[in-house]
Amino acid sequence: MNNGNILTSIRNKVATIIFSHPASNSFSSKLLEQLIKNIDRLSNDDKVNIIILQSDGDRVFCAGASFNELIVIQNLNEGNHFFMGFANLINTMRTCKKLIIGRVQGKVVGGGVGIISACDYVFATEKAAIKLSELSIGIGPFVIAPAVERKMGLSALAELTLDATHWQTAYWAQKKGLYNKVFEDIKTMDEYVYSLATKLANYNPEALLETKKMFWKNTAHWSTLLQERATISGQLVLSNFTKKALQKFKK
Repeated sequence: MNNGNILTSIRNKVATIIFSHPASNSFSSKLLEQLIKNIDRLSNDDKVNIIILQSDGDRVFCAGASFNELIVIQNLNEGNHFFMGFANLINTMRTCKKLIIGRVQGKVVGGGVGIISACDYVFATEKAAIKLSELSIGIGPFVIAPAVERKMGLSALAELTLDATHWQTAYWAQKKGLYNKVFEDIKTMDEYVYSLATKLANYNPEALLETKKMFWKNTAHWSTLLQERATISGQLVLSNFTKKALQKFKK
C-alpha cells in the first residue's frame, strides 16, 4: 500500500517540505507521522530558519483524510489513533520553532484546510478553493476547528462546516484570512514565496522565534483540546451513518 512520501530540501536557510500521495495528496496515518517527524527535525536544525510546506502536483493541495483508512476503522482505539495524527500534526506545527509558510497550488478539503490554518503565513493560487466536507459524511471538523477558527473566525468556520458540499473560492479564503495573498499562477506564486522565505531566513533567528510565539499565544491548551476532539471524531467514524456514507463515497 502506498502511504505517500515526504521530500525535504534545504537551501539558503529555507527548508522546503513536499508531501505527496497518489490519492489527491490525502493523508494516511503513515504520511502524517512522516510529516510530523520532518517538522520536528527541522524545528531543531540550526541550518534552517524558515520552513515552506507544500504538496506535489498542480491541481490538488490536499484531499484531507485518507478514505481508504477511514473506511476500515473498526474500533475506538483505531479511530482515535487516526484522528490523533491530525491533532499531533497541528500541535507540532504550532510548537515548531520555525515559522512555516504554506504554499497552496490547488484545491483543499477537510484536514488539509486545518493544516493550512496551522501555517503561519499562507500563499495560494486562484485554483486553491476550499471545502470542509466532514459533516456530510457524519463526522465534523472537530480536530481542525480550533486552527480554522483561529485563522478565519467563528463565522467562517460555521459557514464552511454547515455548507459542507460547497466549494469556497481562493479569494473568499483570502478575504476571511486563510490566505495572505492569491496569485494567478503557480510560477508567480513560487517566485514570490521563495523570495520572501529567503528574506525572512536572513532575519534574526531569535526575533523569528519570538514572533512565532506571539502568533500562537494562548494556544497551549490545544495539546489537551485536540486530543479530546480526536476522540469525538474517532467515535463518530464508527457510526452507521458514517460507515454508509464512506461506502457510498468509495463506490
